[in-house]
Amino acid sequence: MPAAPVARRSGLAFTIVVSVVMFVGACVMALVLLMSSAPGALVVGVVLAAGPVAPLVACFVWLDRYEPEPRSLLLLGLGWGAFVASSSALLLQIAGEFAFEAPRTFSGAVVAPLTEEAAKGLFILLLLWFRRHELDGILDGIVYAGMVGIGFAFTENILYLSAADLGSDGQSGGVGGAIMLFVIRGVFSPFAHPLFTACTGIGIGIAVGSRKPAVRFLAPLTGFLFAVGAHAAWNGSIFLGGGEGFVLTYLFVMVPGFFLIVGFAIWTRRRESILLTEALTDCARRGFIDPAEIPWLVRLPARREARHYAEAVGGRGARSTMAEYQQQAIELGFLHSRFLRGTAPHDFAQRGQYFVDAMRELRPGVVWPSTAGRHAATVGFPAGGGQ
Repeated sequence: MPAAPVARRSGLAFTIVVSVVMFVGACVMALVLLMSSAPGALVVGVVLAAGPVAPLVACFVWLDRYEPEPRSLLLLGLGWGAFVASSSALLLQIAGEFAFEAPRTFSGAVVAPLTEEAAKGLFILLLLWFRRHELDGILDGIVYAGMVGIGFAFTENILYLSAADLGSDGQSGGVGGAIMLFVIRGVFSPFAHPLFTACTGIGIGIAVGSRKPAVRFLAPLTGFLFAVGAHAAWNGSIFLGGGEGFVLTYLFVMVPGFFLIVGFAIWTRRRESILLTEALTDCARRGFIDPAEIPWLVRLPARREARHYAEAVGGRGARSTMAEYQQQAIELGFLHSRFLRGTAPHDFAQRGQYFVDAMRELRPGVVWPSTAGRHAATVGFPAGGGQ
């Protein structure tokens, strides 16, 4: 099968730039952690901070079932949040405190939200610039933002939990103190940083799907401002009312905001199902696929059933072929949806032809649960824009 027609140079540049910056950030954070914590406290911090990571990652992967993003990019997002965003935001905050002699309340409620959300959101902007084809809309923006937020929260939690184990501000410390803080940060509010950064991801996702220059500029900016605002409200509540403000903000801002984002993400995925059905129906009209294939490509339960049927009939090889065929079809569907909406990338014809050719090569080995896939023509992908 020929190589996918993506901007490989840009992808390589993105990987190199992010990897180098991540290495530098990891060195900075390693130095900070070693200087700020004793080895035993650091171990306690790392172990406790790692607890929420896997469940949170699983939640975002669950959302991302139609077009799973490359695992390498998801890992880069985690690494960016854990090393780059955390170290750069920390250095900027330290510099700001020395330069402006800002009080702790101002630094926590204003400087920290601005620097941290900017550092986290930069990853999605770099992804948009170098790996534009990986961002198809709002859900992709949420997923990548979530990964960055999870990585950032992991490193930040190590710092806080290690300090709690050591004891500070009149607290005796010990594992008990670290566990109490873990309950607050890791059990009741592990979604805070992913939630904040998801606002930026939503803004960038909206911009990706729009043809209007004003929306492409204002949507990411608005998303970033919402991220900063939510983050500032969360941090600022700590300094209000001796803890009462924190509890009220948690109950009446964070929890509703969490369910709002979750509901919006689920609604977005259902909307993607509708868009994919419309796009693939048009693909069928143009002869790229058999119309009978569409339910087995779009509906998530039917997709699983098709893979199970293929494995039962033809073994793991048939299941792998079915899964690959479904993935190529979904990629074609997202690309064709953008073509129909007038927001297709400049190389959409080349990429579309690649998906059509890939499906054509796979089709003889695809085992369907019904008569699907028997009448697809072998036509070329349209080279013109519009419908």
